[in-house]
Amino acid sequence: MKKLILLILIALTLIAKETIIVFHAGSLSVPFSQIEKAFEKKYPNYDVIREAAGSRACARKITDLGKKADVMASADYKVIDNLLIPNYTDNNILFATNKMVIAYTPNSKYANEINSQNWPDILLRKGVKVGHSNPNLDPCGYRSILVTKLAEIYYQKPNFYNKLLGYGEYYTNGEENIEKIIVRPKETDLLGLLESGAIDYLYIYKSVAKQHRLKYIELPKQLNLGSKKYANYYKQVSFKITGKKPGTFIVKKGTPMVYGITVLKNAKKGAILFTKFVLSKYGRDIMKKNGQDVIYPAELKIELK
Repeated sequence: MKKLILLILIALTLIAKETIIVFHAGSLSVPFSQIEKAFEKKYPNYDVIREAAGSRACARKITDLGKKADVMASADYKVIDNLLIPNYTDNNILFATNKMVIAYTPNSKYANEINSQNWPDILLRKGVKVGHSNPNLDPCGYRSILVTKLAEIYYQKPNFYNKLLGYGEYYTNGEENIEKIIVRPKETDLLGLLESGAIDYLYIYKSVAKQHRLKYIELPKQLNLGSKKYANYYKQVSFKITGKKPGTFIVKKGTPMVYGITVLKNAKKGAILFTKFVLSKYGRDIMKKNGQDVIYPAELKIELK
């Protein structure tokens, strides 16, 4: 009888759980997995369902496909501004930062030679394969392009961007340099290709490189998009990505990278609780443990009540 009552209580608990659907950037997969577990342990009446994709792809799921989500966390807060405000949300909370690096493995071609000064030459060498994510779907993709353009200026290497990527003003389908460049929807999709040797080098966030114990080149602050001090330097370069409507474009200028998180309109009550947990000391400690720099206090554009 006691066992039956216990089973009934467990069943009722499971039935009563409220789901919180969270769309988030691929680069947040590891810390958000740990945040999910910690949140559900503290609040067992909630079930967090996460879906990772490129930040722009996450937004497109909401705007173009009509998918329901309660919370979205983007690797670029401007994705929320550009694609979700005002129709899908009225808030945007700036909560984390990152840096761009060039990741590789001991088996990458010229791994014993590459450093923070010669990496542009290494990447241009014959037979070297390079990966980056799709700039129309993922902020890491257009940041990879911006870093390449900045490198041309910083290292004084005329035409480096065109030699390596050759996309012109905007990215189409990657055929511009198909023998050298591999593109996938989000940066974390390329990790397996790097680890298997299908590509030699990968433009990626420092936090992701650290989480996966990859070797990486620390880029100068003038290139890594991680320093407010060099905001004006970053503005020298820009790249066009697809806009809200087909045939339209958004110009992305180089800026220090800032992550944003938003509670969507008509979200369940637990969405605010989860977002507050991400911003709490629990969430911040998990983020920092995984190599993700945080903004504290977070810059709230609305008050979460």
